[in-house]
Amino acid sequence: MGQAWPSWHCIQWVSLMRGVSIPVLSTHWCPHHHCRCPQLPTMAEAHQAVAFQFSVTPEGLDFHLSREALRQLYLAGISSWKKRLVRAKNSFLTGVYPASPSSWMVVVMATAGSFYCQVDPSLGLIARIRHCLPESHLLSAESRTVVSVAVFSTGVWLSTVLIFRQLLKLLLSYHGWMFEPHGKMSRSTKIWVALMKLLSVRKPLLYSFQTSLPKLPVPSVQATVTRYLESVRPLMDDEKYGRMEALAKEFKEQTAPRLQKYLILKSWWTTNYVSDWWEEYIYLRGRSPLMVNSNYYAMDFLYVTPSHIQAARAGNAVHAMLLYRRKLDRGEIPPMMALGIVPMCSYQSERMFNTTRIPGKETDTLLHLLDSKHLAVYHKGRFYKVWLYYGGQLLPPCDLQLQFQRILDDPSPPQPGEQHLAALTAGDRVPWAEARARFFSQGKNKVALDAIERAAFFLTLDEEEHGYVEGQEGCMDAYAKSLLHGQCYDRWFDKSFTLVVYKNGKLGANAEHSWADAPIIGHLWEFMLATDKFQMGYTEEGNCKGQPNTALAPPQRLQWDLPEECRAAIEGSLRVARALAQDVDFSCFQFSAFGKGLIKRCRTSPDAFIQIALQLAHFRDKGCFCLTYEASMTRLFREGRTETVRSCTAEATAFVRSMGDPHRSRSERQKLFQLAATKHQQLYRLAMTGAGIDRHLFCLYVVSRYLGVHSPFLDQVLSEPWRLSTSQTPQQQLKMFDLTEHPDHVSTGGGFGPVADDGYGVSYIIAGENLITFHVSSKFSSPETDSKRFGAHIRQAMLDISQLFDLPPAKRAQ
Repeated sequence: MGQAWPSWHCIQWVSLMRGVSIPVLSTHWCPHHHCRCPQLPTMAEAHQAVAFQFSVTPEGLDFHLSREALRQLYLAGISSWKKRLVRAKNSFLTGVYPASPSSWMVVVMATAGSFYCQVDPSLGLIARIRHCLPESHLLSAESRTVVSVAVFSTGVWLSTVLIFRQLLKLLLSYHGWMFEPHGKMSRSTKIWVALMKLLSVRKPLLYSFQTSLPKLPVPSVQATVTRYLESVRPLMDDEKYGRMEALAKEFKEQTAPRLQKYLILKSWWTTNYVSDWWEEYIYLRGRSPLMVNSNYYAMDFLYVTPSHIQAARAGNAVHAMLLYRRKLDRGEIPPMMALGIVPMCSYQSERMFNTTRIPGKETDTLLHLLDSKHLAVYHKGRFYKVWLYYGGQLLPPCDLQLQFQRILDDPSPPQPGEQHLAALTAGDRVPWAEARARFFSQGKNKVALDAIERAAFFLTLDEEEHGYVEGQEGCMDAYAKSLLHGQCYDRWFDKSFTLVVYKNGKLGANAEHSWADAPIIGHLWEFMLATDKFQMGYTEEGNCKGQPNTALAPPQRLQWDLPEECRAAIEGSLRVARALAQDVDFSCFQFSAFGKGLIKRCRTSPDAFIQIALQLAHFRDKGCFCLTYEASMTRLFREGRTETVRSCTAEATAFVRSMGDPHRSRSERQKLFQLAATKHQQLYRLAMTGAGIDRHLFCLYVVSRYLGVHSPFLDQVLSEPWRLSTSQTPQQQLKMFDLTEHPDHVSTGGGFGPVADDGYGVSYIIAGENLITFHVSSKFSSPETDSKRFGAHIRQAMLDISQLFDLPPAKRAQ
């Protein structure tokens, strides 16, 4: 009897206010019917969740309605329809930009006024439209005239909108402004700026410029191959370079023309000829672990922790992120603008929330939902589902703090296999895809996994404490490693991003790379940090402001049924992930001798200065030069992502060699440095304007594989390792607060793992006028690399270059 199925007398049909069935947590012995009945969540949760239920009794059906639950259903429906209306309105507004609905009224009124003043601006078209209208007793002659005027005016308005949009697209195709000397502007650029300001006078929404952005152009094969040979010349001796020249010549003359034709054809009928292949072949088809190899991280404020209460900091951070999501949905965030007038593509922002990378045996896919009303939370080996709305409204920070504190206070242990479950997302992709298909395709495992994969994002309430501690060596290294890989089972590496909140209130994030690049997460991160500190704030005790609603249903524990085979797969992935994590050597440090304030006095860009310093540091570290990758964005084009700046140029290597040549004078070194900096800036501009090297060669290679054409030149190009991979983290994209007034609120930026097993990964952020933070990664398993050693070389290279320029030592030591 104890193992019998539940009696039909005890079965209740339950509907949640959000349209999801309540999972059965356990069963209990029913003394009334002598069977085991489903044990639903706590009474408070059930009371709020159940809209209606019925049970079968001898007297018939017994219905029970919950007014509060029905009210929540109604409010949730109203909220959903509001979002749909806002999206529809935004689609219309972005579709007619730079015009506005009010301009349509102006055109209609002007046309009507002219027509009734016996002036026909339509040259007889209004009369023709009136003649074509069907005769009806509902339309008088005067009404037919009004309709005709409205139809004609709408046509004129739509034609004007199309003309303006084409003009805007033409203007955005001009990139001469980027190549102007600093502080100078040609007449053509001045005219272009004036026209851009005229057409952009109306405040744009996030996607207002999307359809006006130009397509990424396909460079000529001749230009790409020439620039490629130029980039590898300083890395090859005469013999190797001669062989590469021969391969390049054969490629240009025989193979490339056919491949280029297909690529140009693709560029005609796709929005961007690179981005879809880049996402698929570089990211989604990768079968190695995402952790360390692909995912990257972001850090909190360097010196400031707004609240040391873990649940409170999580409450404010989550609420701020949800406010950002709401602004995204409504299109209220303006697009990023270069020079304040040149828009960048906003396409990548669409998948920031409600997105998960789903593993597959051959290729992964991205699951993106229009909306998600809950959050997935991990703490001490347990997974939870936390609802983010109540009554159709976002939970305020104090309510979120209450929910997170309930999770922190929960004494229940993890279920068998639950603690290390997320290690599946940290290991190789094929075992995870197989385990997902076998063990998570039905039952409670599918319900629980759906709760994670369909969450707005993932939150980890971490048991460790991290952050910058003055005088404590290695604290930032441990902070970086924790965010990059954690314990290998306490981050859901498939989610678009995982927010990590440490026990001492410090924050961090781990982001999946396929859906977007780092500046997109950086935009959200800046908004969250500024909103948390300067708009929401905390009480004197460090709690979120406001009074929490203690009647809220508690977070829902996710339920798992993980058999031994599944647990074995989990442990297998964990072993792979731990081996990878333990091999990561990290050095994260602050360079405070000077910042961009001094660098600008050297009459060069801060980025060029640092890139040349990295070349000098690498040469001193390894005694040679290497192929260097610097990420540059191509978001001036529609659906643009990144391009590679090959920073190891002939000019940079000449300068580096001069620094070790005692016969070179200071003035000679200064001249060589300026030549290297100018060359770097030129390459960066070319990459941003669609004239880069590597994305074009990558797409030609993809076409060759589709056509079954073998190219020794392309094989050689794509097999070359990037032993120095670098990236600059953008700073103050939003300018929500002034760093000069709050110098202690500098961001620490973020970083990534090494790209090559015997190479370095270097990320840096130029924070304020006198601080640069470097994140250096490598692998312990390589005898050629040492992150701390390379970090020391970077510091010294920065100082040595600064000494070439006439600045007092006191200025450098600020």
